[in-house]
This record gives sequence, C-alpha cells and structure tokens, in this order.
Amino acid sequence: MRRTTTRLLPVALAATLFGAAACGGGGGSGTTSDGRTVVKIALWNYRTTPEFKALIDGFEAKYPKIDVQPVDILSDDYPDKVTTMLAGGDRTDVLTMKNVTDYARYATRGQLLPLTDAVAGLTDKSAYAGLADYDLAGKYYALPYRQDFWVLFYNKKLVGDADVSHLTWSGFDSLAKQLTKGSGASKTYGTYLHTWRSVVQAVASAQTGGDLLGGDYGWMKDQYGIALDVQKAGATLPFATASSQKITYDSQFTTGKAAMVPMGTWWAAALLAEKAEGKNPVDWGMAPLPQTTDNGRAVTFGSPTAFAVNKKARNADAAKQFVEWASGPQGAAVIAKVGLVPSYHDNSVMNTFFGVAGMPTDAASRQAMRPSKVQLEMPVSDKSSDIDQILTEEHELVMTGEKSVDAGIKEMDHRVKTEVQ
Repeated sequence: MRRTTTRLLPVALAATLFGAAACGGGGGSGTTSDGRTVVKIALWNYRTTPEFKALIDGFEAKYPKIDVQPVDILSDDYPDKVTTMLAGGDRTDVLTMKNVTDYARYATRGQLLPLTDAVAGLTDKSAYAGLADYDLAGKYYALPYRQDFWVLFYNKKLVGDADVSHLTWSGFDSLAKQLTKGSGASKTYGTYLHTWRSVVQAVASAQTGGDLLGGDYGWMKDQYGIALDVQKAGATLPFATASSQKITYDSQFTTGKAAMVPMGTWWAAALLAEKAEGKNPVDWGMAPLPQTTDNGRAVTFGSPTAFAVNKKARNADAAKQFVEWASGPQGAAVIAKVGLVPSYHDNSVMNTFFGVAGMPTDAASRQAMRPSKVQLEMPVSDKSSDIDQILTEEHELVMTGEKSVDAGIKEMDHRVKTEVQ
C-alpha cells in the first residue's frame, strides 16, 4: 500500500518537474521519509504500458530498499520532453530510450553515464538482442530491455487453411486478394497495410540490403509495387482513407475487417490485454514477415528499447542497479510475462513468453519469434531525423497516387542528396 502516493505522477506534477528542469532542478529528495533510496524513471503512458509497472514492481520486490518512482510523459511528447529535461539539468535518474536515434543524440552530447563496464561484465553478449545498436565507438550508454521486430499477425478464422508460415511478398499479394470478401460496410479485407513508411521502406531495406541513408532508393521499387497492387485490387483499406480517418491497425484487425496485418511484436501484449477485457474476440496467430525471396531465411526489421542513466542522476548507483536488472534475465522474465519480447533471451524466457494466457503457441507463431536477422528500423546518424522526414513525405505522395513510384523515388534521391547530404 505504500505505493499509493508515488506510483503515479499526475500530469500536472510532471509538468512541474519539467519546469524545474529548465532551471537546472530535477525536484525532490534522493530518499524517502523512511530512508529508502529514490530512483526516478522517465517513461511514457504508464497506465497503458504494462511493462513499466511490471519491471518496477519486480525490481522493488528484489531490492526493497529502493523506491522507483515513474515520471509519466505522454508518448507523443516524450522525445521533446526528455530533450528539454536534459538541457535544463534535470536529475531524473533513469531515462527510457524510446529509439536508438534519440539515444545516440543524448550520448554524443555527454548527457548519459557510460555503462561500458556493465556490458564488459556480461557472460554472453549474444543473448542480448539489439545490444550492438548501442555501441558508440566501443562505449555503451544504455542497455536494451526489449527487442521488437515485425511479424505477420493473422486472423485464424479468416485465413482458414492457407499456409502463412513461408510467404513471399508476391504470395502475400495473391493471398490478400483471395481473402478479400464482400463489399461496402460488410467488406473484409485480405490485409491492412498501415500508413507508416516503414511498412514499405524498412521492409525493403532489411530484405534487399538497401541503405535508408544513402540517397539512392531504387531498391524500394518492388516493395512499393506490392503495396500499391494490393491497394489497387481493393485488398486493403486505401492509404488515403486510413490516413484521413486516422484508422488504427488494431481496430481493423480486432473487428474482423482485415485477415492479415504486418506489425511489430509489441502488438501481441495489447491483443492479449484486449482479449482479457472482452474487447477482442479474434483468434489470432503470428507468422514470419513475408520475404522478398524464398530462401529459407526470415529477415525482418525492428528496434530495441533501452534504459540509460542520466549523467546528472541523483542516485546513479541505484539507477545503474535498476538498468542492469531490467535488461538481464530477471527483467526479461518479467517482460515476457506481459507478452512482450525481451532483449535478453534464452529457452526459459521464451517458454515464459509462450506461457502467457492467450498467447498463440502454434508452430508458425513460434517460428515468427525466431527470425534469422533483425535489422535496425532506421540507421543511427546525425542525418537520420531529416532523412526520415523526407522519406515520410514522399511515401505519402506515392501511396496516395499523387506521384508515381518512379517519380517518388527520384524525388527521394534528389532531396536527400541536396537537402541533407
């Protein structure tokens, strides 16, 4: 019961903290009234992101003399808020690294404590998926605790007897058309392709070896051909409709409007939670992401999520203790229990993952969790943010038909080379 006053920081209080950060504050004492060490952790959407509470509760059970207090930030505001906090000298101890691009920016600015010694002490670095993405010239300033990657979610009833375990993109195209039924309000689409550019571009980069930062994007052409062909055939909701009406992939799938949806593994936890609440009647499974070529390998893309320690942390030692615990085997077991894919993996952790109530355990779903390669969704560079903006703008024009694929790719090439490089 001691958590009632510190478990959630209301938005108003969080805003006060940010105001203090601008003055070099950070707010609060480093200990509780009963002498426990306080570790504050910046995170997002605490109420709807079950991993955070699970990790905090698990850590405090192991280390009862440490009181972990969440600083809750809206997800959409998170990168800007953390940037402001760090610039203002805020002393929040642990910072959740939402993406690798932000991590690289904070680390190269000298705003994070090095964790290189912790990495050097790991007995098996290969067990930590995504760890290499935090290697900055041989130094590490964060440790990953999650490693999300893209798979194919499918509605077992709508897919029926179709084998989705070894699909190529051309096979996916054909199957999406076959599974499309009905018309008007009662229409069921074979798939739903969300509006993010990664649905086309990151897939193509991972599976063809194309460089997203290179300024030469001809390797995207075939993947755009698939996406546009599925759309032209009416086998997915049109991009313009999905964008203008702000359609969510979750709503398309859980209402039975789409048979197959390529999406990140993070979605599994949300689907399980919805089903437990009676909001999601779909009997679903997972399969490897469709491939450009049928060569027996499953190449996909994704991104790790990590914890870092603020260089100005009030309680740096306790903060490091939390980060190391959360990213290791014990933290991984906690993450797996809520249906998320942890960075650290071994047979025990994956058994825990598939042991979650409602988690599909068929062969295709298990296969989906063993990709041959996971490429980082967006390479880390000081140019990544600007290039991402250009690629997003041109992607939207291509998918809405305002530009042809060739014209869109030509403009991507031109803009990246003249505006960024």
